[in-house]
Amino acid sequence: MTTRTKLIMAAILTLLAGLSPQARAAQCGSGPGGFEAWKSEFAQEARAKGVGASAVQALMATNYASATIAADRGQRSFNLSLDAFLAKRGAATIVARGRSLKHSQGAMFASIQQRYGVPPGPLLAIWGMETGFGSQRGNQNMLSSIATLAYDCRRSAYFTEHLYAALQLIDRGALSPAQRGSMHGEVGQTQFMPKNILAYGTGNLDVAANALSSTANFLKAHGWRAGAGYQPGEPNFAAIEAWNAAGVYQRAIALMGRQIDGGE
Repeated sequence: MTTRTKLIMAAILTLLAGLSPQARAAQCGSGPGGFEAWKSEFAQEARAKGVGASAVQALMATNYASATIAADRGQRSFNLSLDAFLAKRGAATIVARGRSLKHSQGAMFASIQQRYGVPPGPLLAIWGMETGFGSQRGNQNMLSSIATLAYDCRRSAYFTEHLYAALQLIDRGALSPAQRGSMHGEVGQTQFMPKNILAYGTGNLDVAANALSSTANFLKAHGWRAGAGYQPGEPNFAAIEAWNAAGVYQRAIALMGRQIDGGE
């Protein structure tokens, strides 16, 4: 191959690379230094995939969420024993309040159980564990949290899916760019991630009835069978495992749910 031919081929490859920005994914990083450049690259990819201008504009307005990164690196409570985890999370209070709500909101829980087959106990345990029955839903900018985690190399692929879902929800008007949530971008009374909102959401998740119906919908979609047990080793425990990957969390939900539903 002559030198002239090599130069022509190199020029063609450069041109083709310039015409194919989708082929070069935005590069993840491990600190705030590359976040602005990553946003620009990701925004270009998002436009190519059909994300609308308002959602892209919202993405470009996000900030690197240092508090989210710190929280993502420091989830030590999931390494506790079950008893220590229950004590730290206030399980006795959750069970007592859950029993009270089961009775005061009986019609709502009966309707949810009739539709999805999920009894009140595990729903109330999740609601209490996630937000203290709606009292602690987080005050972080949802989109900044998820964009930061999509940029961060630790779990970039996982949170990239949620970032695209968040942008779709903003495009649809289902979420505001100013939506507040918890450290990892969870929103609503039972803390849904954006991809799960798209798949299982049944309305405004800041409304308890919608959030609980959505949670039951999630559990049913992950194999929940009406009337089957949900303790470890029983058929419906797998659906609880799908809700949260931490083993101590899963066992805590099953135990508190049983206590709320009437067992000990």
